[in-house]
Amino acid sequence: QVQLVESGGGLVQAGGSLRLSCVASGRTFINYGMGWFRQAPGKEREFVAAIDWASVTRYADSVKGRFTISRDNAPNTVYLQMNSLKPEDTAVYYCAANRMVHTSNHAWDYWGQGTQVTVSS
Repeated sequence: QVQLVESGGGLVQAGGSLRLSCVASGRTFINYGMGWFRQAPGKEREFVAAIDWASVTRYADSVKGRFTISRDNAPNTVYLQMNSLKPEDTAVYYCAANRMVHTSNHAWDYWGQGTQVTVSS
């Protein structure tokens, strides 16, 4: 059974940093794209960052220059380093996996349960 488990969320002041991790299990993800999405209260889930099997990355404009996505295929882990955090980054952050990288959340096959990130002003 495929599982994606996120960790690393928490409460941080504006300008601070957090590093999210997502461990994937249940199959090999070496040929899969991995992504991060987020959902704030009352808003739709939105794309944050993704990395494909060749480690080519994509970012939402709102996080470019502040967030960095990376992956370690042994053992099936993807990271999201978040720097210069802003209150508007507050959301539940979800890890996702799919063969192809998409910015649409409807196109991803596997999802984690999410981890809360709260940025105070």
